[in-house]
Amino acid sequence: MTQKESSCPSPFVSMLPILALIGMLFFTIRLFGSDALAGGSQICLLAATALCVCVGMGGYRVPWKDFEYAIINNIAGVSSALIILLVIGALSAVWMLSGVVPTLIYYGVQIIHPQFFLLSTCLICAAVSVMTGSSWTTIATIGIALMGIGKAQGFEEGWVAGAIVSGAYFGDKVSPLSDTTVLASSSTETPLFTHIRYMMFTTVPSLCVALLVFLVAGWLHGSGSPAEMASFTGALAGRFHISLWLLVVPVVTGTLIARKVPSLITLFVSATLAAVCMLVFQPDVVREVAGAGLSAGETCMKGVWTALSSGTSLETGHPELDELVATRGMSGMMDTVWLILCAMCLGGAMTASGMLESITRMFIRFTRRRAGMVASTVSCGLFLNLATADQYISIILTGNMFKKIYTSNGYETRLLSRTTEDAVTVTSVLIPWNTCGMTQATVLNVPTLTYLPYCVFNYVSPLMSILLAVLGFRIYRTVKKQ
Repeated sequence: MTQKESSCPSPFVSMLPILALIGMLFFTIRLFGSDALAGGSQICLLAATALCVCVGMGGYRVPWKDFEYAIINNIAGVSSALIILLVIGALSAVWMLSGVVPTLIYYGVQIIHPQFFLLSTCLICAAVSVMTGSSWTTIATIGIALMGIGKAQGFEEGWVAGAIVSGAYFGDKVSPLSDTTVLASSSTETPLFTHIRYMMFTTVPSLCVALLVFLVAGWLHGSGSPAEMASFTGALAGRFHISLWLLVVPVVTGTLIARKVPSLITLFVSATLAAVCMLVFQPDVVREVAGAGLSAGETCMKGVWTALSSGTSLETGHPELDELVATRGMSGMMDTVWLILCAMCLGGAMTASGMLESITRMFIRFTRRRAGMVASTVSCGLFLNLATADQYISIILTGNMFKKIYTSNGYETRLLSRTTEDAVTVTSVLIPWNTCGMTQATVLNVPTLTYLPYCVFNYVSPLMSILLAVLGFRIYRTVKKQ
């Protein structure tokens, strides 16, 4: 639908659904805490959508068909992302139960030395997060173990938590298994691996800065006992068959990514290969997941099918490992899928009513130049993180708001997708009332404001995005602006 500018809602009216959403999310998060994503946030999105529709239809005579059409188009635009998310849930589970992730952790943890503890912590969390695609899982599992080791070695909890968060969110940004990475690429209509490769120009330098800081801080610290590390790796080896052959799975996956194989094919091949490894290397795990009373063939089939589709848990005798090896499968991604669908409804309603266009026009005065455009995107993403208290909503709204601006200015969509992730994904954990910040503070038992100064990667990353825009480094244009 095309509306005349005079018939569009004013910026004040356009902000009403957003302000209502902020208010509802505030109380929802207070009531449900980290469980807000299991339904409460989705209801808030639908309620804000209803308000947007009422204002549009009642005050500006926008027909319902326009809202319906915009919502359907929005949902259709992320349909491939929803399929990828389901495959990611299956892949993450089978990588864990096949022993791929445990093998990576086993060999990674053993490289820790007290003087290099912070550096190693950041690198280990980065590696685990890349492999699992989840900063939350990384922090809630290996992060807890590293937190205990760091405290035993006398490190301040802020430094340890900062290294854990920095590494975990680096992996969350660049992993093709990450739901936020998939969401940022799909909401801006950027191919997934194009988005990931382009993020390396800001993400790798930001990580290098963080690693340098952690290296210096760790080098200035004294040594401590590695007993906890030995206990952790011993329990890991006791539960899984650790083998270097399992590293074939990530090697093949990385090769497929490097060869630019479509993401769905890459993820499917990787999951299939990991499932085979699960049957070959972890027969005890397969039997435990499948249950007793089945023939050999039935055990193999039910074990793999359960791992791919449903949540599983294994007893290891080590509390942190019990958390680590618990998987969610495809069913564990349904809250995220539900949230995306509800956010698409709000985005479609905001578009059809002209409210999104009205809000976007407020940023136009700052987007005439490349640096101002990127800085405005970063500021908007951070504002939405503060306002909506959810990174998924912020990613979708930021991508929708600036998509036309980047296109009209002649810039490729990968610049928008990268800037959106630099602004939203990594800063969500720095906000105490954001679901990410609240969750990680609870999991690590460290207040958000305590670890915030030490999350070097998380606040360098958006600054790096602005810096490259100022320098014009690797900024690509589609056509010259008319």
